[in-house]
Amino acid sequence: MNRHVNDMQHPRFARFYTAISNRAEAHGGAEHRARLLEGLAGTVIEVGAGNGLNFAHYPPEVTRVLAVEPDDTLRALAQHAAQRAPVPVEVVAGHADALPAPDNAFDTAVASLVLCTVPDPAHALAEIRRVLHPDGQLRFYEHVRSDKFVLGLLQDLIAPVWARLAGGCRPNHDTAAVIVANGFIISSCTRFGFSPCVGVPRFAHIAGTAYPTAGSRQSA
Repeated sequence: MNRHVNDMQHPRFARFYTAISNRAEAHGGAEHRARLLEGLAGTVIEVGAGNGLNFAHYPPEVTRVLAVEPDDTLRALAQHAAQRAPVPVEVVAGHADALPAPDNAFDTAVASLVLCTVPDPAHALAEIRRVLHPDGQLRFYEHVRSDKFVLGLLQDLIAPVWARLAGGCRPNHDTAAVIVANGFIISSCTRFGFSPCVGVPRFAHIAGTAYPTAGSRQSA
């Protein structure tokens, strides 16, 4: 699947996401992002950079970040955030189905609250494997289906409507299983509840590190 960037515009949701994500930063999200990016060095590709909230948390050992974002509204905000980043960040138009980068170009790929939204996760993960060095890593931070019965059922029930309203986001996604099923080994993964703001339930999130499996490039 190769979708044109112009087909992936959701300005209303982008404005909503910007408002809720800024609240989430003050509610604990900033600490989650800092832990996600801790210890990174060298070159990074960020897939679905959104409004650029990760940029402030990249450590100084990172020499370059290529931030890929398909939505025009979010990308403009990310470009402003890049100007204040402590490391060099280039924000470009693009999407996970066809990353604008050559093979074996990056030490790390970062996917932050994006794998729930990409239309074809298997293809996106194949693209991530393609652009990573053979010994590169994937850092992921995602909301996932709750293991609590009532919340999980609620996510299942609202999934079709939510996907239409929220740019394709699937609230009941099992992202860890998708990562493992598509050419990666998860070396660490923390599961935790997180509410982005007062009045919103603490839905399940995961954050961790994965590495491409041997031979996964040949099968991509």
